[in-house]
Amino acid sequence: MHILDIFGLRSTTVSFEFFPPATDAAAEDLFREMRDLEPLRPSFVSVTYGAGGGTRRRTHDLVARIKRQTGLDPMPHLTCIYHTEAEIYDLLEMYAQLGVSNILALGGDPPRDKPDYDRSRDAFRYAADLVRFVRRFKERHAGSLIPDPRGFGIGVAGFPEGHPGTPNRLREMDLLKAKVDEGADFVITQLFFDNRDFYDFRERCDLAGIKAPIIAGVMPVTSASGMRRMAELALGARFPARLMRALARCDGDDAAVKRVGVHWATEQCRDLLDNSVKGIHLYTLNRSPATREIYASLGIKDSLALAAK
Repeated sequence: MHILDIFGLRSTTVSFEFFPPATDAAAEDLFREMRDLEPLRPSFVSVTYGAGGGTRRRTHDLVARIKRQTGLDPMPHLTCIYHTEAEIYDLLEMYAQLGVSNILALGGDPPRDKPDYDRSRDAFRYAADLVRFVRRFKERHAGSLIPDPRGFGIGVAGFPEGHPGTPNRLREMDLLKAKVDEGADFVITQLFFDNRDFYDFRERCDLAGIKAPIIAGVMPVTSASGMRRMAELALGARFPARLMRALARCDGDDAAVKRVGVHWATEQCRDLLDNSVKGIHLYTLNRSPATREIYASLGIKDSLALAAK
């Protein structure tokens, strides 16, 4: 379903993010986790993309399997890194043929196995360039290769705590507005742990003339090692002192860490819902229990329960 129709049907969207596993066995484990989450009827599920690594093909395969074997609505990521225009065109054509409705267009991170990779070889320097290319593709093929006359819905990333590569917060908003002006339909934020950062970001978007719906990215802490991984993946992520104190009281007990982390994320979601957030995007780390616990604590039977306006 096109993202504009999703927003039209639901006062608040709820969506999940998965990453393609590196092995066939892990892929089967992930698919079982997805089956556990399917009854929650998320608005969509996004699938991350390692443009320069071995997960590229696995992203495509996972999106195709979700589309063919589940009732979930997959939204694949695309990145600027390590791509020519022809490669992106082929990917968009493939996703159109699969019946994919929406694309998340991102700048992306350099391949970890290529620390000296030269970005000058990439066809797209900024995410706004990729958005422009996707928009032109959908304008050319809307109503034909892409059945929907509007073509793909296009999402982009936002950074409530600031983009790690753009310390100038004014410049950061200019870059986000450029992505929206090029044709982005909505924004999904990087994870954050203090809702005040999200509300400030939402206000600054409004002041900058960015009117696209903003979906809040939330990731529950489920283990001490997972928290360290979050800090590495989301450079600059700010862990509030209250959360750190609560986790310190767990004294390394992973079960206790998970209870604290799920409770914190649940309270984030409750507060976001109370403050008219357009959507909540749960970073699942390919595990279903924490997401199901958050749903249960919020009293959400499925995401369609949020449809009333």
